[in-house]
Amino acid sequence: MEQLYILAFDHRNSFLKMMGITPDSFDSEIHERISHFKEVIYKGFKMAVQTEVPKEAAAVLVDEFFGQAVLEDASRRGYKFCLPVEKSGQTEFNFEYGDDFAEHIGKFKPDIVKALVRYNPASQPELNERQRTRLQQLSRFCQAQKYPLMLEVLVPPTLAQLNQVRGDTERYDMEVRPSLMLQMIDELYQAGIETNIWKLEGLDDAKQYQLLVEHVQAGGRSEREVVILGREATIEQVESWFAAGAKVKGVIGFAVGRTIFEESIEQLINGYVDEIGAIQEIAERYLRLYKLFVKYRS
Repeated sequence: MEQLYILAFDHRNSFLKMMGITPDSFDSEIHERISHFKEVIYKGFKMAVQTEVPKEAAAVLVDEFFGQAVLEDASRRGYKFCLPVEKSGQTEFNFEYGDDFAEHIGKFKPDIVKALVRYNPASQPELNERQRTRLQQLSRFCQAQKYPLMLEVLVPPTLAQLNQVRGDTERYDMEVRPSLMLQMIDELYQAGIETNIWKLEGLDDAKQYQLLVEHVQAGGRSEREVVILGREATIEQVESWFAAGAKVKGVIGFAVGRTIFEESIEQLINGYVDEIGAIQEIAERYLRLYKLFVKYRS
């Protein structure tokens, strides 16, 4: 795959928090509202593709629970789409639909299956082992059924690692996390977990990206690739990650969500913008990130 520009809106718990909704107050009306907001984001995606983002490189990442209508429309219209399988808002990776995960993947037949996991090699060994076991199951299924797998791996700091940088999360990101990401990739490969695309946190230096790709493509995995995730950062911060990584062969694009849509959806919820305005803003931000990545890639 030469390019991949993903607008990610598979968030579930985040939408509830955005709307000030607690799990005990969730009902069918709220479900309908969130599903509608996801359709608004999708309309922004389509507007950007119709404007300039190449259709063959564009993709949406959206969940079944709130985004079934989006998934069905994307399938009908030939848009590339990714389907998440993880339970939302959990510190430990588990399947959203338990042992029925394969049935739900088969229902939509996505272009890419995605799993989010929080994995720090220095974290609790038992936790990491449980997560590796479930990822092995998913990896084997995707290989057998010919679904490309995208792993989104966040590497949250342990308390000891935070203490090492005196609680400074920016220092952790710059000084500690890059080497942990390499260890994480090696450990998951050693456990027999094979993924086609790694959706990874941004880095600040091209040499760090080069090392990352070397580990991603180690052992004859030359077709494995990396996309940069947004992590709710500002567009300026995301741009700095693009500037460092876009030229590195093996880094093929991005998977960004809240950086693109959150402000517009919040304004829509609070009545500061109408639906057409929100769609246009989302399209403009997605298009802006596409142009930035292409700029730094060329």
